Amino acid sequence: MRVPVIVEHAPPPSAAPSTARRPAPPPTAGPTVAAVRCALPPHRYAQDELTEPIGDLCLPRGADRAVLRRLHASAGVRTRHLALPIEHYALLGDFGRSNDAWIEAGLALGEEALTGALHEAGLGPADVDLLVFASITGVAAPSLDARLAGRVGLRPDVKRLPLFGLGCVAGAAGLARVHDHLRGHPGDTAVLLTVELCSLTLQRGDGSRANLVAGALFGDGAAALVAHGGARGGGTESPAARPRLVATRSHLYPGTERLLGWEIGAGGFRVVIDPGVPDIVRGHFGRHVRAFLAEHDLTVDDIGALICHPGGPRVLSAVSETLGLPEGTLAPSRHSLAAVGNMSSVSVLHILESVRAHRRPEPGTWGLLVAMGPGFCSELVLLRW
Repeated sequence: MRVPVIVEHAPPPSAAPSTARRPAPPPTAGPTVAAVRCALPPHRYAQDELTEPIGDLCLPRGADRAVLRRLHASAGVRTRHLALPIEHYALLGDFGRSNDAWIEAGLALGEEALTGALHEAGLGPADVDLLVFASITGVAAPSLDARLAGRVGLRPDVKRLPLFGLGCVAGAAGLARVHDHLRGHPGDTAVLLTVELCSLTLQRGDGSRANLVAGALFGDGAAALVAHGGARGGGTESPAARPRLVATRSHLYPGTERLLGWEIGAGGFRVVIDPGVPDIVRGHFGRHVRAFLAEHDLTVDDIGALICHPGGPRVLSAVSETLGLPEGTLAPSRHSLAAVGNMSSVSVLHILESVRAHRRPEPGTWGLLVAMGPGFCSELVLLRW
């Protein structure tokens, strides 16, 4: 496997590099996170309960399962929630039935997460001005957000922004787009809803390493985040529990389009996971994070809460290495991976929910929410409690 060489676009020769840094925003500026709520399917399994059933789905009868078992043992996952009971997956048959299951289970989990987050924020469905919806594990037109609108009582004039194709990065990218909208509409309330039923994309009869890795790593869930513009307060928690969205940054890595994503065929979504992803993270991610923070007179050492998508043990180790993080900095990400697996775009919101509930930063603490996904790309969201 050859890791793509990334050629960065240099500034034109006449453009002298600027040494000026943007000042940090005042403490009261910017949109605020009012609530985060996750919803998990009721079908919860220990990792070792899934190894052999997934082998039955993916491998020929009598095939050597040594690689499968090593992948399950080393994935950093202890338990996962699945959209369906594990014995039902052999009965799905084709992509149409899997996608129907995604719609049915996704609507139920999406409604649970959305109504739970609104209740936590002290709001009703009619208070929502923008609904950003992200998923990469199924397709529907009308999209799930449109189907949920009447079901939960959103206003007929609610703005909707369904996102597809962002994969694991969509939790951070969706939050960044919420930030952008609320900076321009400070009186609005926006909701980010993510629904990922990764188990329904598992390819039956596919013994490729990528499919086996996905079967060892990914879990199912949904999450909703409610945010207010700077001109609106609210929520049932104290202001200290509600981080502000300060700034965002997106980055595409040229020449890496084939590292991560789907190959879509008659069987549905066949996962692409290149083993070179951690090398890209080590080689480039740290530099982009430091440049982003420097624009706000910050360094990695100033970040008191790092909310990193748990792409897998090797990706987390690469992030820790490239940023020079102290031991335990990524503990919330590793705990989320162990408890529920990699839930694609849902995971960063699951970690943020846990941080707000159990590891609440002191007022004034800087936070950074980061994720990577197909493109290959990264998204950064700067937070402040």
